[in-house]
Amino acid sequence: MRAGHAAGAWQCGSMRLVIFTEPQQGASHDDLLRVAKAAEDGGYDGFFRSDHYVKMGDGSGLPGPSDAWITLAALAVQTSRIRLGTLVTSATFRLPGPLAIAVAQVDAMSGGRIEFGLGGGWFENEHTAYGIPFPPVGERFDRLEEQLEIITGLWGADAPYNFTGKHYQIVDSPALPKPVQSPRPPVIIGGHGKKRTPALAARYAAEFNTPFSKIEDLPAQYERVRAASAAIGRTEPPAFSAAAVLCVGRDDAEIRRRAAAIGREADEMRENGGIVGTPAEAVDIIGRYAEAGASRLFLQALDLSDIDHLDLVAAEVAPQL
Repeated sequence: MRAGHAAGAWQCGSMRLVIFTEPQQGASHDDLLRVAKAAEDGGYDGFFRSDHYVKMGDGSGLPGPSDAWITLAALAVQTSRIRLGTLVTSATFRLPGPLAIAVAQVDAMSGGRIEFGLGGGWFENEHTAYGIPFPPVGERFDRLEEQLEIITGLWGADAPYNFTGKHYQIVDSPALPKPVQSPRPPVIIGGHGKKRTPALAARYAAEFNTPFSKIEDLPAQYERVRAASAAIGRTEPPAFSAAAVLCVGRDDAEIRRRAAAIGREADEMRENGGIVGTPAEAVDIIGRYAEAGASRLFLQALDLSDIDHLDLVAAEVAPQL
């Protein structure tokens, strides 16, 4: 435990902070383990990772991609408290039955600390690079919807479980294993879609995430999810969260150094909802997210070698929240 950090997770009133990583940009498992342990020691609520197989932007992406659920299985037994999950697993990558088995197994490995983000998939290059079919967007949404029904059904149903859909059929499944968490690991659905995404969130999600948006755009998207929830008689809508790039420094020079390390400009990140600036400025921006309706914030940490960055937020931002 680092000096000055209390055991357990701290919160900003109702705001919880998660470290969110993008390993496809270049990270080994040792890198991810180091960050996850720093996040756990620092009192963060969770360590999440993306689910991608090809680097975005220029560069090699060395040492290469890593599989999200293999990573989380390892971290499940290498950490003890922190929540672990994906933002988000791509439904194009895996069949729903084996995915339900994998997530339930990792939930057991972690003692019930897994959260399951699932999306339709969008990055065509990683599909062509690794021989993964990439259907049109409408079919991807259809497959996502069937996967959500199948996976939650397998976790919650008594055997035998059956499902007949356009893309997937399940016949007499034993519907095992069951997750540790009851009734199931929290399901996270996110995005900017105005119709199908809110409808899926209303039906399946414990949490709805709006990633990398201007703060002023969040309330309207959250309201769409509330309306979709009310339309199906769901009295308590999902919790709301957001994802934003993290670039906090003790002074302007440190902020500029951290921005340069990830190939970004501080002003550009600020304009697009980033948590950018001094600790005091970060506290103010996080407060704006809370006012917009978010109860959890995924802090996109892109330089995984910069553990001091995470420690700075834990030591100088969290106590002010």
